[in-house]
Amino acid sequence: MGTSNIDKKKIIEEFAVKSGDTGSPEVQIALATFKIEKLVEHLKQNPKDDHSRRGLLGVVSKRRRLLSYLTKKAADRYKVIVKKLNLSK
Repeated sequence: MGTSNIDKKKIIEEFAVKSGDTGSPEVQIALATFKIEKLVEHLKQNPKDDHSRRGLLGVVSKRRRLLSYLTKKAADRYKVIVKKLNLSK
């Protein structure tokens, strides 16, 4: 169920701040969002999978922390990423 390398590369290319960028908050948030979408689809098919549900909660928490960090450090970048990913807030 993990993200394929092709999907990851596309996301990294789209959200990278500069070339070769894989660790910026924008990229990490985009990858987490993609992972959340995959886990939500999995949980719709497998509602009793509590282990995956716990993993989903961890990824959601990590994304929330990254978004909070980005809000404090660069509010303009935060607004751009939220708009690009259609996140509420």
